Amino acid sequence: MTLYVEEKPYMMLAGEIHNSSSSSLGYMKEKVWPELRGLHLNTLFVPVAWETVEPEEGSFDFSIPEGLLEQAREEKIRLVFLWFGLWKNGESTYVPEWVKKDTRRFVRACYPGGLLSDTITPLCLSAVQADQKAFRKFLNFLKEKDSEQRTVLMVQVENEIGFLGGDRDYSDLAEHEFRKPAPQALIKSLGLEENEEITWEQLYKDRAPEMFMAWHYACAVEMIASAGKEEYPLPMYVNAWLNQFPDRPGNYPSGGPIARNLPIWKAAAKSIDIFAPDIYLSDFDAVCREYTLEGAPLLIPEARRDAVSASNVFPAFAVYHTIGFSPFGIEDFSPEKELGQQVRADRELLEQLQIDELAFVYNGTGPYLARSYKLLDSMKELYFQYRGTKALQGYLQKNEHEKGTILRLSNCDLELTYLRHSSAEPGCAGIVIEDSENSFFLAGCNTEIRLTPHGNVPGKHLTVLTMEEGTFENGRWRRGRVLNGDERYHKVLGCEPSVLRFRFCVEDIRS
Repeated sequence: MTLYVEEKPYMMLAGEIHNSSSSSLGYMKEKVWPELRGLHLNTLFVPVAWETVEPEEGSFDFSIPEGLLEQAREEKIRLVFLWFGLWKNGESTYVPEWVKKDTRRFVRACYPGGLLSDTITPLCLSAVQADQKAFRKFLNFLKEKDSEQRTVLMVQVENEIGFLGGDRDYSDLAEHEFRKPAPQALIKSLGLEENEEITWEQLYKDRAPEMFMAWHYACAVEMIASAGKEEYPLPMYVNAWLNQFPDRPGNYPSGGPIARNLPIWKAAAKSIDIFAPDIYLSDFDAVCREYTLEGAPLLIPEARRDAVSASNVFPAFAVYHTIGFSPFGIEDFSPEKELGQQVRADRELLEQLQIDELAFVYNGTGPYLARSYKLLDSMKELYFQYRGTKALQGYLQKNEHEKGTILRLSNCDLELTYLRHSSAEPGCAGIVIEDSENSFFLAGCNTEIRLTPHGNVPGKHLTVLTMEEGTFENGRWRRGRVLNGDERYHKVLGCEPSVLRFRFCVEDIRS
């Protein structure tokens, strides 16, 4: 999938702000926008909370999203709006007060024994209909205010959906539904005979509680998203809080769109265009592979805050052709902050959320990320020219024990050795684009480079004609230093994201 903006393919170089920053236009103007300048963002992920647009039932106020549109246009940045409706991080914390107060009408999910949660159950039709009505109004507002300028590229429906703290809802409403046969629409999607009464436990055995929640969350999201699309058919996605150790539903929001739940989500939520992982885990490559199976489009709406994001962005685009890449808490990434400066999130909160603390440590990421974004933006025309062809490749060190990799190019093998680096620096990763059989660009970080004939066989000799520094200006390569002196023995990309161009020839020296 390729996103087009103004009839041109669009590389979304983005960041997501903190959850509540956008609830105040004054705060955005004073504390957020100034911190983003210099990061080379072209897109900002911005929450819009249901509680701010419908403070009283039936009374809608879109002054905050209207102000956000105006501010974004002034900054010349596109927006992705995140609809914080019924569910945010597995709980119902951004619903209006009139929803929070009425637990009879807006039924809460329960833990075993009837203990009430802070999550409104997706089985509560009146709650879903109320969210649906507000979301429809919001999309109608966007159609009226933005259908010509197209500042908003897409909309996230809810946020990290699922039931936190338990495998499923045990309210009376849910208990009644769980005892009933699985829905016929689900039976049909699995290729089974319709009208066959099969219980959830017969279908999914020990996974039945989570699959039950996944189905009902996905059905609720479909009601909400389809209503919004009727008003204004923007692309829509849902994001996932990923499962990790200990891998039990409830340690992460049970029923959310994690990879193993996607078949049931795709069967129920057909109005959702993209299922997107929030990647705070260390195994970036494995998550990307899971979410791009069978050619599924990839969007990374939340990425780690540490320096590894400045290198992960290269394979995200080069290997997995992501639509966009967006580290979380982007207003903390100001390039004015010195390298190595740390901003730590609350450790107790991260432990509660089962999130790796290192993923939330700001460790001088901003300057590195700014360099990566500036570089990728300058290369975007070349990138889209070769996207989807063998001329575009990428690489990523998957773990500290992996020493390097070999990429096969048209006329040579590219031996890449991963360099040791500190946790405060980007990882070992990059993007390779061949613009001819004997010429290529290599952009990335922390990599030693060696060119050899295919298979490094006797009788073939490879000569590097030039190794060039440089930059892209208006899509064209502008050569800087030509490194053909002593530097030719030191073919290295350092910790600061940069690009080199190589031109070479291969000779057959056999008699």
